Amino acid sequence: MTAFRNLASVLLLIIVSGCAESFYEVPLETPLQPKLDVTRFQRILIAGFVTGGTDEIDTNLETARLLRSQLRTSSKLEVIDAEVIELRDIAEQQADFVAPRPSSDSPPEEVAAEDEGDEATESEDTMLSEKDLEAYEHIFSDASYWRQLGEEFQGSLILTGTIHFSPHNVASMVNREREVYDSFGRRRVVPLRAYQDRTGYVLSPRFIFIDGSTGATLYTERHREEILYDRQQNPPALSSYFELMDRLMPSFLATLSTESIRSTRILLR
Repeated sequence: MTAFRNLASVLLLIIVSGCAESFYEVPLETPLQPKLDVTRFQRILIAGFVTGGTDEIDTNLETARLLRSQLRTSSKLEVIDAEVIELRDIAEQQADFVAPRPSSDSPPEEVAAEDEGDEATESEDTMLSEKDLEAYEHIFSDASYWRQLGEEFQGSLILTGTIHFSPHNVASMVNREREVYDSFGRRRVVPLRAYQDRTGYVLSPRFIFIDGSTGATLYTERHREEILYDRQQNPPALSSYFELMDRLMPSFLATLSTESIRSTRILLR
C-alpha cells in the first residue's frame, strides 16, 4: 500500500509538471468607487477641527497636517495650503453657543476646582470630553459661515469636524506564559491568564465634508480607534496619535479617492 501511494504521488507530480505551461496569470484591476462624489470639485480645504481630550499635542494642527500630506499623494484634488482655523474659538463666539457644563458624574473636587482661580479654570476648559464636543456642533450647520469661507477658495470642498484624543486606562484579562519546573528539573511553559492594568489612548474623529459653494454638509464619517500598552511602557502621546491615525487612514482616503485593488487570476490555456 505504501509503495502504491508513493507511485501515485510521483505520477501526480509528473502530471502537474507537464501541465504547468498550460496555466498563465492575468493581472486584474478592480476600481473602488469613493463614498463621496467629488468630481465637481478641483480643490479641497482642510479648514480645522474642534478638538477635545488631552492637551499633550495640538490635535487640530497635527490632524490638518497629516490629512494634507495623505491627500496630496492619494487624491486628485488640489490640497489648499492655508492657516488652520481655531474652530473652537469661532464656535464660542457665535450667539447661539452654550458652554458645556460639567457632567453630573464628575467628582465634586473637579467641579469645585472651577472656582479656585483662573489657572484651574483654564486647565479644566481645555479638557473637553466627547460629550462636551456636542455643544460645538452647531458650527457645522452654519451654512452662511462655510459659504463665506468657501468663497475665499473658489467654492472648494471643505473638510472639518471634531477630534477627541484622550488617555485611556482599563483592567483586562491578558494571556501570559510562565515557566514551571517539575521535581526532575524539567522546564515547561504553561499559559496563564490574569487581570492587568493597561493604559493607552482613544482617538475618536468625526470628519465632515462641506460644499464650499453652498455651505451644505455633504457627508459625515465617524471613526474610533484605541490602543493599549502594558504599564511598564510609556510611549509619547504623539506617537500613539500617529499610530491610531494610521489605522483609520485607509477608510478615510476611500471616501475621496478612486483607488483600485490589484490582483491576479490563474487561467488555463
